[in-house]
Amino acid sequence: MRLLTLLGANLLRKPMRTSLTFVSLAIAFLLFMLLKAVSEAFSGGVSLQGLDRIVIDSKYSMTDNLPVSYVRQIRSLDEIEQVTNMSWFGGYYMEPRNTFATYPVDPESYFDVFREQAVAAETLSRFRNIRVSAVASEALAAQYGWKLGDAIHIVQDIFPLEDGSWTWQFEIAGTFEYAGGQLLLINYDYFNEAVVGWAKDQVGWLVGRVADPKAVDDTIRMIDSMFENSSDPTRTTTEDEYRRQFASQVGDVGMISSMILMAVFFTIILLTGNTAAQAFAERVPELAVMKTLGFSDRSVATLVLAEAVALCVGGGVVGVGIALLLQPVFTATLGGMIGSFDMSGWTGAYALGLASLLGLTVGAYPAVAAKRLTIVEALREG
Repeated sequence: MRLLTLLGANLLRKPMRTSLTFVSLAIAFLLFMLLKAVSEAFSGGVSLQGLDRIVIDSKYSMTDNLPVSYVRQIRSLDEIEQVTNMSWFGGYYMEPRNTFATYPVDPESYFDVFREQAVAAETLSRFRNIRVSAVASEALAAQYGWKLGDAIHIVQDIFPLEDGSWTWQFEIAGTFEYAGGQLLLINYDYFNEAVVGWAKDQVGWLVGRVADPKAVDDTIRMIDSMFENSSDPTRTTTEDEYRRQFASQVGDVGMISSMILMAVFFTIILLTGNTAAQAFAERVPELAVMKTLGFSDRSVATLVLAEAVALCVGGGVVGVGIALLLQPVFTATLGGMIGSFDMSGWTGAYALGLASLLGLTVGAYPAVAAKRLTIVEALREG
């Protein structure tokens, strides 16, 4: 108990310095949790969650379209439970800065493939039966105050209407649950009917739900072989892998994340080590007095080491705790882009292990110096 009291008193002897170091450590471990999850999402293997859906895209470029007839052909396969078509619509709402993901889709098959995006039966019915309808994610509808029956206008920059106009009008048929944030779905039949001639009967990509996730590789090869010699060959991957490939166009995100982690921790080691060395230098006379009063060399060394470990572990606990509390926000923001995004308890335990190791590393030299410190030399130096 005496050592614990001294530990708290020593940490608080310079409140500003201790607070700044503590905050730096908390931020470092918050970044560690985030970047570790991103790195694992890009460099890790495909999760089982990503094996039940596959993405069928153009073989040569993501910007190339596929014939809409592919939907019927792929849907006829026994290995496929359901398949739906999607396209990038683009455009903006009211002002160019108001952009969000918008996809022309088939209402029935889309929500059958993406079952986690829950939609009410009456909303789906309106979306299916009203050709000019659109459904918005709850977050998107809340941001712009859209309500059932509202007419919205999307100004296009890719697909003009057949009459030459660039402004599309849709009627809000309701909302649906979507963890990714902002998303607007429009009725593909209306899009295909109203769009300029060169864009008719085409889709951007297809997403299918496989009947047997264990045989996903065979299903992928079968689909690509179907269209291998056609004018529009395909490249099929699991949904998880497709998202990683899409995001990886900016570079090797996994390696970038790892390099940032290394830079962060190298900086934090220097910062914390400097703080520990400075605190030790200031307390040399105090440590000599403690030895004069009967504290053993081991007790003094343990106290100095415990201060460094307590500071690092405390910062680590706060940083990991904040990361886990913010996980739903991170998942909503990044999960839609990179697929699997997980800040698990094991990652938190790993982070706290690193925090302990960091404390031992930066506290080792001051602890050894404190143990070897002689009373006469310390008082003379003071």
